[in-house]
Amino acid sequence: MVSLSKGQSVRLEKTGGGSLTKVSMGLGWDVRKAKGLMGMFGAKGADIDLDASCLVFDSRRQQLDQIWFQQLTSKDGSIVHSGDNLTGAGDGDDETISVDLSKLPADAQSLVFTVNSFRGDSFDRIENAYCRLVDLTNGQELARFDLTGSGSHTGQVMATLTRSGAQWSMKAIGIRTQGRTFHDMMTPIMSSI
Repeated sequence: MVSLSKGQSVRLEKTGGGSLTKVSMGLGWDVRKAKGLMGMFGAKGADIDLDASCLVFDSRRQQLDQIWFQQLTSKDGSIVHSGDNLTGAGDGDDETISVDLSKLPADAQSLVFTVNSFRGDSFDRIENAYCRLVDLTNGQELARFDLTGSGSHTGQVMATLTRSGAQWSMKAIGIRTQGRTFHDMMTPIMSSI
């Protein structure tokens, strides 16, 4: 597993070589616990509804598809969203987007993964946030990017997967932005591809 820093890239391949066929981008987060007297009694703020999205682009930067809580499957069925987690409660990935790389359309060049706070909560209220890429054929975590960082932003362009021939690479983006859905974040999304 590779732990990525903002702007860092890693070429994706199976352990022992070969091309990846099925991957999952997992998003996890926790609500920051209240400090002081309220925190001593286990009190915390309301749940946080973060939403993962995946946008598919061709080599001309034209959007081909969008996978998010209002469209859980890509038009061709190659990308599937796990569904909307409204709280961030529990361990592990709170939302996942699974991609069958072998079934993506030939003109799909870039996948852009974003996260946003649908209710408008800022990342000041979030801790332990991350995105991670997993090889679904064996469950191995390939790369992880820490998203935690206080700030008044409500969205973030997390990472991109980019095709070069038959190979894919992941780049940690980490652009902080504002937006309740990816529609509000198109300028930073376009700058990441």
